[in-house]
Amino acid sequence: MTTKNEALQAWVEEVAQLTKPDRIHWCDGSDAEYKELLQIALATGDLIELNKETHPSCYLHRSHPTDVARTEHLTFICTQNRDDAGPNNNWISPAEGHDKIDSLFDGCMQGRTMYVLPYCMGPIDSPLARCGVEITDSLYVVLSMRVMTRMGKAALARIERDGNFVRGLHSTGDLSPERRFIMHFPEELMIKSIGSGYGGNALLGKKCHALRIASWQAKSEGWLAEHMLIVGIQNPEGLTRYVAAAFPSACGKTNLAMLIPPATMPGWKVWTVGDDIAWLHLGEDGQLWAINPEAGFFGVAPGTGPKTNPTALNMLDHDTIFTNVGVTADKQPWWEGKNKSEVPVIDWKGNPFDPAGGPAAHPNSRFTVAARQCASASERMEDPAGVPISAIVFGGRRAELAPLVFEARDWKHGVLVGAAVASETTAAATGAVGVVRRDPMAMQPFCGYNFADYWTHWLGFAEKSSKLPKVFHVNWFRQDGNGNFIWPGFGENLRVIEWILGRCEGTANAVETPIGYMPAPSDLDTKNLDIEADTIEALLSIDPAAWQKELDDIRDYFNKYGEHMPRALWDELETTREALEAKLAAA
Repeated sequence: MTTKNEALQAWVEEVAQLTKPDRIHWCDGSDAEYKELLQIALATGDLIELNKETHPSCYLHRSHPTDVARTEHLTFICTQNRDDAGPNNNWISPAEGHDKIDSLFDGCMQGRTMYVLPYCMGPIDSPLARCGVEITDSLYVVLSMRVMTRMGKAALARIERDGNFVRGLHSTGDLSPERRFIMHFPEELMIKSIGSGYGGNALLGKKCHALRIASWQAKSEGWLAEHMLIVGIQNPEGLTRYVAAAFPSACGKTNLAMLIPPATMPGWKVWTVGDDIAWLHLGEDGQLWAINPEAGFFGVAPGTGPKTNPTALNMLDHDTIFTNVGVTADKQPWWEGKNKSEVPVIDWKGNPFDPAGGPAAHPNSRFTVAARQCASASERMEDPAGVPISAIVFGGRRAELAPLVFEARDWKHGVLVGAAVASETTAAATGAVGVVRRDPMAMQPFCGYNFADYWTHWLGFAEKSSKLPKVFHVNWFRQDGNGNFIWPGFGENLRVIEWILGRCEGTANAVETPIGYMPAPSDLDTKNLDIEADTIEALLSIDPAAWQKELDDIRDYFNKYGEHMPRALWDELETTREALEAKLAAA
């Protein structure tokens, strides 16, 4: 199979001359091809078949022990102007980037097959979707990209029809950390990645294309590419409203995407549109409409269990590729938090499991599964038009500062709320508790250009429409003096979402505070919830003096971006400061 697109054909031939593969395989995405490549992967050991009875069509992939996560320090944005990449990204010039990485690609596919993967991010017929082609020598990547994207003949036909595509070149190389780079050339719509087989570095349709390159495309084309889940909330009357939400890691993103309403809230339903990435476009109606560009979930396995996320757990018992999990004696996949009754005997490295030697599953072990296997998958997941977004929600992990929920004053203030997102680290992760790390819009590792220019792009939507979603901030992680969480979280978070949607509909009350609008304790539905009145008061309280210090920290962070900082964010910061000072003066 070849292509009628001359630019694509020429690029494939150019890459073949550089990498010198033994053969070239154009992927058509068919079931027959998948089965054929699967058998090759099993024969080479790239995949290991798991228990056919308990986990039919499930397979295990083990990556190199030095290659188990994204390598942000080796990830670069290569733009002609360094300021375009911004202080939020590692930068080298395009010329230096190409020279450095092409020297590693030279001859790297000798003895290997070069796979050409045309793919579409988003429903294949959606005007909001964008296409790409990844060239790789990894069977794991080929099989995973078939799950995570719309890959094959239909995508190639769209590329030939539209003429546009993102180029992605990947090779596992020799897996040496010293010869590992992930480089993005946004002005060329190109990605080059070598030396890693890990998903986030190798499945180039995911973070590399769908966020870093797409965010650049979105800036130039007038839309938004965001690290956001998309969830549909159906009330007991049958009305469904859609929410997009951005959280840093360890803040409950996947749990919200697949939230199960508590028994105390009968009649509510939750529909999963996406768990990780949202592309948002202004519709002709002035609303923001969103698609999930992915076709699958690439989720973290540890911690996914019957209590934390039964919806996710239940979709992993067939047709799933697991990466770096443990294995039981009867070849079932195992990870910490999955099932206490099962016992791992082999760890993620393939060695006999020794509890004293570390966890059975790597903390960043993964599952790759088609989104259609999720019981809560929305029927609109494949809607070419996407879904209309009523609310945008930002969140972070803050023990004391941020209240349970507040609403931004307007869109511009909402951009400030998103730009100031931060979470506190835990002792288990860093050795220190309460270290605040800024993660604007949860896009810190993924924005493909200068954050200040990105915030300016967000602010510009206020001039384009008067029907933009309301913006909110949530914090499920307030603690008492003993370090205990005081909000029950998980399914009970739906109570907060109910208030958020009520605000969007104009049916819920709120009180004005210096940081935005908040529910009074009586505005939040706590019926049948075992929680004390003074706890609700604490969850909905703010400390003006602490917030003044927070604004100082935000100001220091913004100063990093110099002249690129939009004036509007400084103005919003000052408006909040004045409101806090007035509150303190009146106390």
